[in-house]
Parts: sequence; C-alpha cells; structure tokens
Amino acid sequence: MTADTDSSADNAGPVIYEATEVTDELVEAFVRLIPQLSSSSAPTSRADLAAIAGSEACALFMARDTTGTIVGSLTLAVFPIPTGVRAWIEDVVVDDSARGAGVGEALVAAAVDRARSLGAKTVDLTSRPSREAANRLYMRVGFEERTTNVYRFNAMG
Repeated sequence: MTADTDSSADNAGPVIYEATEVTDELVEAFVRLIPQLSSSSAPTSRADLAAIAGSEACALFMARDTTGTIVGSLTLAVFPIPTGVRAWIEDVVVDDSARGAGVGEALVAAAVDRARSLGAKTVDLTSRPSREAANRLYMRVGFEERTTNVYRFNAMG
C-alpha cells in the first residue's frame, strides 16, 4: 500500500490510499463493502482484486477511518482514446458506519486529483437516482449531470 493522500493530518478525517497489493484485510473489507453497493454482486475475489490493483488502467482507492478500519473504496479507470485521456469513476462505496463523515468526498477528491495528473480533462461517473446522498455528494464536489443516454450490452445473455 502507498499513501497517496493523507486527508487526516489532524486525525479528523479519513486516510485515503491506493491499494497496490492484496491483503487479507483488503479481501475482508470487500466482503463487507460490496453488499452495501450492490445486492446482486458477489464480493470481489482475491484474484479479481489483484487484477484491479495490478492494472495500469485502474487505481483502487481505499479509505480508512481514524481507528484504521477500511470504510470505503473507489475504482478509477484512466485510459487513452483518440479524442484524449478519459477517466471514469466506478464502484464508490462507503460503509454504513462511516457515511456522512467525508469519506466519499475524500475518495472522489483523490480520484479526481489522480485523473488530472494523468492528463484527463474530464472525469465521468454514473449513479442511480435512488442513491440520493451519493448524487448530492457528486453535485456538491463539482460534477454536473449530463444529458446523455447510457446503454448497456449484456454480454452474458
């Protein structure tokens, strides 16, 4: 693990870092966090976490609270396309016990800073309308709702 952003210089806020290796603690955190993000997704396996943490296109940001417990995660994908460098935030999840404590905001700030440093001019994300608190957070930190269509092709069916 490397500490990329320490937003808790006064121990009042979360510590954000990039997970670059998979530990038992990381696996256990995802067993706890993924069901809070998606009731239809299985917890991420150790092998899947290793693939994400080892990918040049992804950064797996984690948040620890003041006790050192992992309380949040965010995945940032950054990739070149013919029109420039694109960045996309996916799978933002904050543990129920830590919501409202600035964890989501700190994770998003770390991801935006990283995307900017890699040359991305914009950062995109999607959020279900039912995730009202998450949508308020994204608007509060400067994301703007776009008028676009999002399409999904289900490769499994």
